[in-house]
Amino acid sequence: MPKNKHVGDSVSKGGVDITRRTFLHKSLLTGGAVATGSAVGFFQTLTSMEVANAAMGESFSFAWVSDTHLYPRELNQRFIDKATRAFSEVEAMGSKFDFMIFGGDLAQLGDPVEIELGAELLQEVTLEKHFIPGEHDWYLDLGESWNSHFGESPWTFDHKGVRIIGLDTVGSAPDYWSARGMTDVERMGHMSALDGSQAGPWSGLGKKNREWLSATLSDWPAGDPVIIFSHTPLYEVYAPWNFWIRDWRQVHEILAPYQNVTNVHGHVHQPLYNEIGGMRSIGQLATSWPWPYAPEGTPELTKPMLRVDPGDHFDGVGWTSLAMNEGRMDYEYMMWREQVFANTRADSGTGDNQNQKLSPRIADRGWTGDWFNIERK
Repeated sequence: MPKNKHVGDSVSKGGVDITRRTFLHKSLLTGGAVATGSAVGFFQTLTSMEVANAAMGESFSFAWVSDTHLYPRELNQRFIDKATRAFSEVEAMGSKFDFMIFGGDLAQLGDPVEIELGAELLQEVTLEKHFIPGEHDWYLDLGESWNSHFGESPWTFDHKGVRIIGLDTVGSAPDYWSARGMTDVERMGHMSALDGSQAGPWSGLGKKNREWLSATLSDWPAGDPVIIFSHTPLYEVYAPWNFWIRDWRQVHEILAPYQNVTNVHGHVHQPLYNEIGGMRSIGQLATSWPWPYAPEGTPELTKPMLRVDPGDHFDGVGWTSLAMNEGRMDYEYMMWREQVFANTRADSGTGDNQNQKLSPRIADRGWTGDWFNIERK
């Protein structure tokens, strides 16, 4: 039996067996969030989630910021102001954190000017920093500017009893652009719009990165904690918006032996929470803008955020403070509003279709077959 594997650690609710971890998480969410104050503002606590069967290591905290989507200064000051606010708040709380993760989409159109601007703003944060790319950072020059500033992904290190992994979920899209004779700017335009009719299901690890992930975990005890950072979620939320990785099933096969995996991901610009097997996934805010929830696919365990005020560009955005505390993952959305979560799904747009009557493009509906097996050369 694998280390720390517990049998029968479940409860029955309404005739359905759910794990103790799921029951605790749902109970905490339905019990309501607790408002807290801090030196940098008024924030809302999401939950304190028990990570079942975790190895007891030394506690630590870290910050996550992502999806700043910077344009050059002369085009858009708002996104700069919000990124600057997030970095300043992280720095003000710096003594609390061991490190900061930047989770991708620093730039909007991958322009070296945008990436250089982001690198300049990030100097505000004097913490140890680690970086993973987003598609907006990548598809103008296929990662050349990003890698020159922030280094290549994937990467891994061990920290206080936790194996920490940063993935590249954006750099292995099948080459759809060469045969069409697209310019670099045209390719970036399709990717920045998440245009599935042209780009297809671009997000994924690909064979090379899956093999790297498998090798990276091969010497790690199955019951010990693992944190995986990725730009896109490691499961299917809503494929037509590329809220997934196309090879998520193969990735879950690699992760299946490990009972304590936490995936922290960006890209979705909204609170999301899900559990599949031994992995829990926590979706993150953007500093740039909040996405609406998709017309379907929001995980049942998610406590959705309220619809935001379109007239307030600081509403519904922010960053996250996370901590591993002796078998618990605590996380707090540092959203720049007083009330974060909806009391009903209709309040968030996940329980009705009145304001989100959408359907996939015809091209998107055909995402089957060879797309899942194509690997970029």
